[in-house]
Amino acid sequence: MLKGKTAIITGSNSGIGLGVAEELARAGASVVLNSFTDRAEDHQLAADLGARHGVAARYIAADMSKGAECRDLIAKAGACDILVNNAGIQFVAPIDAFPVEKWDMILAINLSSAFHTTAVALPLMRAKGWGRIVNIASAHGLTASPYKSAYIAAKHGVVGLSKTTALETAGQGITCNAICPGYVLTPLVEAQIPDQMKVHGMDRETVIREVMLLRQPSRQFATVEQIGGTTVYLCSPAADQVTGTTISVDGGWTAL
Repeated sequence: MLKGKTAIITGSNSGIGLGVAEELARAGASVVLNSFTDRAEDHQLAADLGARHGVAARYIAADMSKGAECRDLIAKAGACDILVNNAGIQFVAPIDAFPVEKWDMILAINLSSAFHTTAVALPLMRAKGWGRIVNIASAHGLTASPYKSAYIAAKHGVVGLSKTTALETAGQGITCNAICPGYVLTPLVEAQIPDQMKVHGMDRETVIREVMLLRQPSRQFATVEQIGGTTVYLCSPAADQVTGTTISVDGGWTAL
């Protein structure tokens, strides 16, 4: 379905980003993986993904906290039909104790990076008369929790940026949408489960259901494959008129 398209996915050497890249490659797109490291295993990860799906795949290192490197990522890729802005970090603290440097870093990586990559990708998409921008926001782009001020401000900003991008590209064959996941079972989340079990004195299933997924009514994690599948849908002809909106993959979190 996506043969002949090039997809760039930021923050994609693990977790949601890698899951999205896997599904886009499965659908036939050439993929560009990205993170801030530049290790042999990063490049091998791309080579293995490409071999599994019979598509071109490569890895380009770029630090998403730096605007110039965000822009260079798109330029180095040389083509960008599909842009998935996924890179993100988290830090938890009360507002009056929130470190300024953490605030600045979260806003840079979670929000500003999407602005920079989009700004360079749009002319490439306009030249072809087709493009898809998928911004990975969060349930916290639509609601809030205490102690996550920077993350929530950034993800709300991602939703707003998605709407503005959609309006500026309406009728040009380009769409822009935000996916808003709830808790997704990634290696990072998986690593937190044993600690939560110790803190609460619960078994694995109970701590997942009663602590980690307390605000997710389905009491089930979303999967990286589901986020990837939603991304593929947004790149399909069925979604040609889906633009400027959010799609929640959160087990009912934002329905509460």
